[in-house]
Amino acid sequence: MAEGEQKIALLAGATGLVGNLTLDVLLDSSDFSRVFAVTRRPLGREHPRLANRIVQFEQIESQLKGLTCHVALCCLGTTIRQAGSEQAFRQADIDSVLAFARAAKAAQAQRFVVVSSAAADPKSKNFYLRTKGEMEQALAGVGFVSLDILQPSLLLGWRREIRPLELAAIAVMPLVNPFLNGKREPLRGIPARTVAAAMVGVTRSGRRGVQRYTYSAIQALSRIKPVRPVK
Repeated sequence: MAEGEQKIALLAGATGLVGNLTLDVLLDSSDFSRVFAVTRRPLGREHPRLANRIVQFEQIESQLKGLTCHVALCCLGTTIRQAGSEQAFRQADIDSVLAFARAAKAAQAQRFVVVSSAAADPKSKNFYLRTKGEMEQALAGVGFVSLDILQPSLLLGWRREIRPLELAAIAVMPLVNPFLNGKREPLRGIPARTVAAAMVGVTRSGRRGVQRYTYSAIQALSRIKPVRPVK
């Protein structure tokens, strides 16, 4: 599409911490004419450029049939505690993400942006990081022209449900960040709002192929501003 032309975005995970902030950024951006937010339950918000589609992710490909978009942004994810088991966690963080990716590909999305995790690795001994790595690996096989994988470490922000250890980490991380340099820089905590801005910023980057972004690159992406829309 032409530079500066307004785009249609497809967003999954808008009820979560990063997803909700990403939706805010999309709706505030001049380069998006329409935002389709797919959720399991109603968002409960109105905006002239927002369309909320209630879906079952097991059937999302058929439920979004006929929809078209330019870019898709995926903020789906959970914790093992919330999921209840490793199997349920994999279903949420791999199966649902891939179902959404296939639906986005069918909707003609050229770019797919996803939130993963720092140190994600399909060969990791850590279950969480291994699952995230497997998700990234599977997405690379879907065939998007551009696949952008954001790999933040601890997200700094307020969730609806926050555990005491997470609260302590959020409080301490700003003090620890300056000491995480070199190879450890990707482990720095980062504001969820910055990640959300980067999710949208990368849609303006023009890069193709599979790209992965950690702390400093996410910061840079968050500062990319929209090109003035073509009249």
